[in-house]
Amino acid sequence: MTLSLYAQQTDPANESKADDNPFGPTFMPMVKVGKVLEGGDSIQYMEMNNVYVYPPISFSSKKQQMAFNRLVRNVKRVLPIAKEARTIMMETAEFLETLPDKKSKEEHMKRVEKSIWKEYQPKMKKLTYSQGKLLIKLIYRESHSSSYNMIQAFLGPVRAGFYQAFAWAFGASLKKEYDPEGVDRLTERVVLMVEAGQL
Repeated sequence: MTLSLYAQQTDPANESKADDNPFGPTFMPMVKVGKVLEGGDSIQYMEMNNVYVYPPISFSSKKQQMAFNRLVRNVKRVLPIAKEARTIMMETAEFLETLPDKKSKEEHMKRVEKSIWKEYQPKMKKLTYSQGKLLIKLIYRESHSSSYNMIQAFLGPVRAGFYQAFAWAFGASLKKEYDPEGVDRLTERVVLMVEAGQL
C-alpha cells in the first residue's frame, strides 16, 4: 500500500497566482511513500519526481531575461491544456473502436467537437498569440502528432484544412512540430522543470 503526499505552497502570493490561472494549478512536486517486505522486515521507501539540474542561464540583457520569464509563464498556462488534449484524443480513439459503423463514429465525433468547442473556446480566447503558438507545439510534444494530423484523423481532411486556414490567418500553423533537441531546447527544459514542480 502506498500513500501519495503533495507539497503545499506556503507563499500566499503564489497561491493567488495559481487561483488566477483559468486552466488550473501548475504542476506540484509529488512524494510517494510506501513499504515493501524484505526478508520478513518491512522497509519504507520514498519515490519523488525527477529532479532536473541544468547549468544556470546567463542572460546577456534584461530583455532576454524577460523573454525567459515569459516562456515560463506561458508554459505553465498552456501545458495543462496540451495534456488535456492528449487525454481527450486517447479516450476518443478508444471509444471510437467500440462503435459498430462509420455513421455512429461520425455522429460521436460531431458531439465531441461540439463539446470541445463549448468548453475550450472561452479559454482559447484568453490566450495570447505567443501562448497559442506554444500550445500547438506542446500538443505535438504530448501526442507525438501535429494538431493538423490529429484533426485530420478524427474529423477528416476538409475540417483539418478549415482549421489550418483559420490558424494561418492568424500567422500560425497547426502543422508545427516540436524539436526538443533543437529550436525548442529551452522550451523542453522549462517544460521538464514545470512538470517536476521546480518552476
